Amino acid sequence: MASEIPTILVGRKPAMNYVAAVAMQFNAGSTKVALKARGRAISTAVTVAEIVKRMLTGVDVENISIGTEQVGDPPRFVSSIEIILAKTE
Repeated sequence: MASEIPTILVGRKPAMNYVAAVAMQFNAGSTKVALKARGRAISTAVTVAEIVKRMLTGVDVENISIGTEQVGDPPRFVSSIEIILAKTE
């Protein structure tokens, strides 16, 4: 079975909380970390990815996936993003 990528769901907390969570995952031995966000939290997820790239050496964006999800009742459409950060060293 392939190892799963640790996923951090980005929400309303300050960006530095998520930066710390990503750093902890990399320090724990993970080679990849996924950031997922929906709606207004997308900008926070992008900010987290940029801060992590500058703070941690050897970390780069491997992949970015964007999409739309249908949520709620009555259904509405919400944008979503998934950013995969990978250690290159």
